[in-house]
Amino acid sequence: MTDEDGQTSPAVTRRQVLGTGSAVAGALLITGLPFAANAAGTVPANDAAGASEPDALADVTLIINGHPHQLKLDPRTTLLDALREHVAMTGTKKGCDHGQCGACTVLLEGRRINSCLTLAVMHDGQAITTIEGLANGEALHPMQAAFVEHDGFQCGYCTSGQICSAVGMLRESQLGMPSYVTDDLSVAHPTLTDAEIRERMSGNICRCAAYPNIVAAIKQAGGVRA
Repeated sequence: MTDEDGQTSPAVTRRQVLGTGSAVAGALLITGLPFAANAAGTVPANDAAGASEPDALADVTLIINGHPHQLKLDPRTTLLDALREHVAMTGTKKGCDHGQCGACTVLLEGRRINSCLTLAVMHDGQAITTIEGLANGEALHPMQAAFVEHDGFQCGYCTSGQICSAVGMLRESQLGMPSYVTDDLSVAHPTLTDAEIRERMSGNICRCAAYPNIVAAIKQAGGVRA
């Protein structure tokens, strides 16, 4: 291109313009600066500081092991994180945090659930039993005692979830709930064979592979003859 004085100036191509725009946008993303100002040409104070209004906290009352705990929680807090981070019930373990290992199993109104897959605000006023609430003072729960007697654990990380799940599973069996391997659905209380126990406990993973001992402990606690 030639200017009024007859001198040649470098041409500005579309590629150069787009490249410059991309570089500016990238710099804004890296530095955290806002892309646009308001109509007055200024940036809102909260945007300039990179801050926004905090989400409202929810008032939640959880009845944990018979004791009410009144909490103010981010509505997105899982029941697992509420137990561990806000009530210091660290017996409930965070394993996969995706509902696949069962380490976070607790009892909700007597039913076993994965506490990592549910929000604490969904259980306002409900009764939750963790591994800390199974024993009666110094006396172990029969399932806990059976796990000790049969060496139903090695590293112990999954054990609290295994025990809570086993307690819930025995209750389900007593209520007549069948499993995938139950042969006769007309039977009120299916016999807890090894296959039944393994199927019903399949949501709880033991990476140490102490499964034979876990099955033996459950059979003892459930009063099932070997």
